[in-house]
Parts: sequence; C-alpha cells; structure tokens
Amino acid sequence: MRFFEPGLCSVTFRSLSPQAVIDLAAANGIKAIEWGADIHVPPGDLENARDVAARTAEAGLSVSSYGSYIFAPDSTPEDVAAVLETAKALGAGHIRIWPGSRKRPSADYSPGERRAAAEALTTIARRAHDDGITIGLEYHPNSLTDTLPSALQLMQDLPMPNLFFYWQPAPGLPLEDALTEISALGPRICHLHVFAWLADASRLPLGERADYWRACIAALPESGWTKTAFAMLEFVKGDDVGQFVEDAVILGEIFDKS
Repeated sequence: MRFFEPGLCSVTFRSLSPQAVIDLAAANGIKAIEWGADIHVPPGDLENARDVAARTAEAGLSVSSYGSYIFAPDSTPEDVAAVLETAKALGAGHIRIWPGSRKRPSADYSPGERRAAAEALTTIARRAHDDGITIGLEYHPNSLTDTLPSALQLMQDLPMPNLFFYWQPAPGLPLEDALTEISALGPRICHLHVFAWLADASRLPLGERADYWRACIAALPESGWTKTAFAMLEFVKGDDVGQFVEDAVILGEIFDKS
C-alpha cells in the first residue's frame, strides 16, 4: 500500500479567489494544492504565479502540481513554453497535461494520429525534464487514457523517466474494474484525483464512496514515483464549501483506516 497526503485541486472552487482556496485548504487538513491554469494561475502570468506560490507557502501548504490545459498534440510550442515558465514561477515541479485532443475518445484515433500524440508528449516530457519537471497525464474519459488498453499502449509508447499517470475512476466505474486498472497502471501512477460520481456524472458525498476509495488505495502497488504523492479532492457535490469540509474529513479517515 502506498501513502498519499491529502490535497485539493483548485478547479473544485473556480469561483473562489486563490486566497480563499488557500484558506479553505489550510483550515481543513489539506497539505497541497494543484493550481489550475484555467482560472487561478493562467499560463504566462508569471507575477500572479509567484504571488500564488508565496501565498500558498505562507499558509504552510505546498504546490502539488500545475493543472495545465495542454492538449498534445494540439497545443503549440508557445503554449508549452508558457506552461513550463508558469510552473517554474509557481514552484510546481510537476505538470498535469491531457493526452490527446480535448473531448476526443481514444477509439477515434488512427494509428498515425496516436503516433503524433505520442511524439508530442515525448517532446513535452523532454522539455520538462530539462527544467527538472515531471509530467503527469490525466486519466480521463474522452482522452487517450479513457480505456485501460489505450492507457497501457500509451505507457509502452512513453517510457520517459519523468512521465507518469494520474488515476481517477471513470464515473460509475465498478470497483472490480477500478482495481484492475490500478494493478496495471500502478507502477506509473503519481497522484490521485478523488471524487464520488455516479455513472450519470451526478455527485455524491465522498462518505458514500469511502470504502471504494479505501479499497483502491490499499490495492495500489509500489510506483517509480519518488516525490510526495497526493490524493487530491476534485469537485464536490453542489460545489458546496460545506460539502468540501465534510469530504476533507472523510479523505483523512480513508488514510487513517486504509
């Protein structure tokens, strides 16, 4: 079993200011924040990134990662450069990116398109490696990690030592299937995105899926990931602060009892 520190994805509360996200995290046992590039830390705004980094550190929190919206192979070299520079300003040694085009299922890719995506991801990983940054691929529906076979092919095509995979269950994924994914992907898993969604994407309190997550975490094999690993709350029922407070308690209990 691997150990994960509790974290929070800032996209959980896009309507809140960075300081409000920091205050909420610090008050509820969260140890690190994955700062999203869409609202809180836009790529290219280095002054803002440095300010958010300083505020995060002042609250006793760390930056687990920079949640970028790079889509390989669609993003330009300039997009990638802006994300890398912003991650450095943020003090993020890890960047999350999307494998493939946004909202495109892996089944739609031709072999040539898959090769192009893999080549683009390889280029990004090499550029990040030069800056001492690791890369984590989103494990998400409608991407090149939307099925286990597609994700495993991507793992084979991308053997770079600084490239890893996040893991999260597809909404409504049966526990047996989740454990199969974890067993296969575990050696390359860096962080987890934690939530409780039904198959129709409706949200539940995390407490209703605590046993599910406890089983998943207990089943995770050892990984080549050597940095601190975080299990980051991502979205809560109703985008409600009160629900987040409850879910943060449950997240802590999952690790206490796993």
